[in-house]
Amino acid sequence: MTQTRKVLVTGATGTVGRQVVAELLARGHVVRALSRNPDAASLPAGVEVVRGDLTDPDSVAPALDGVTGLHLITFGGPYFTPLETGPRLLQLARAAGVARVTVLHGGGPSLVEDAVRAQDGMAWTVLMPVEFMANALEWAGGIRDSDAVREPFVSRLSAMVHEGDIGAVAAVALTEDGHAGQEYVLTGPQLLTVGDKVAVLAAARGREIALTELTEDQAVARWRAAGLPEQVIGFLIEAYGNTPAVGRTVVDTVEKVTGLPARGFDRWAEEHVAAFRAAPVAAV
Repeated sequence: MTQTRKVLVTGATGTVGRQVVAELLARGHVVRALSRNPDAASLPAGVEVVRGDLTDPDSVAPALDGVTGLHLITFGGPYFTPLETGPRLLQLARAAGVARVTVLHGGGPSLVEDAVRAQDGMAWTVLMPVEFMANALEWAGGIRDSDAVREPFVSRLSAMVHEGDIGAVAAVALTEDGHAGQEYVLTGPQLLTVGDKVAVLAAARGREIALTELTEDQAVARWRAAGLPEQVIGFLIEAYGNTPAVGRTVVDTVEKVTGLPARGFDRWAEEHVAAFRAAPVAAV
């Protein structure tokens, strides 16, 4: 049997962090979750939720006491602001005796990731997921209200990954040997266009969804109206309009690490179908 570990999960209330927590619990490990607002964390029973802020490393130090593994994110605050506290966080982790660390790649250079990779004597693993299936939730409002999706670059290909599989790979790397010094690209089992994704969602909800392709200018105008910073808009144009090969190439890392095949978008859609269905009108 795998030895029980105690793991500190940062970013525990995020899309991936919640999955890391769930996977560790499912494997029988002890989970401590870091949150700036523990009272609002809404994590499963049995999780020890503690207060701390990655932008203030010394506030994280008490949470590191007694843990064997640490899951890190590379950003803090709105719009994925890169953290600048990586070296200090890893210094504290080493002093606390943390043996394993995973870091969720944030899509670009990061002082946290650099600090993780520089560790000697600590087993580190970099998780490099492609597009999250959870990104489809951005369409939920338009689908509920008007059975419609309006997107640019609809022919783009994505090997999108189920966030649960990211959590599963993280849980294995944090609690088992054999993953030190690895950079794991994580994808789902198939390539999908925007149209493919919309069709899967339509099948799951049992109602058609109209897809309208926006021009790049229309998309930029919409993103600006939503308040996205220019650097985020630039990233979206590049990611969607010129998707790098890594984002449109299926790999079998999930199955190799976890022993289970990667979950498909059809499964994700069934799990989240309620988000895409209009609430029933109450009887008068």
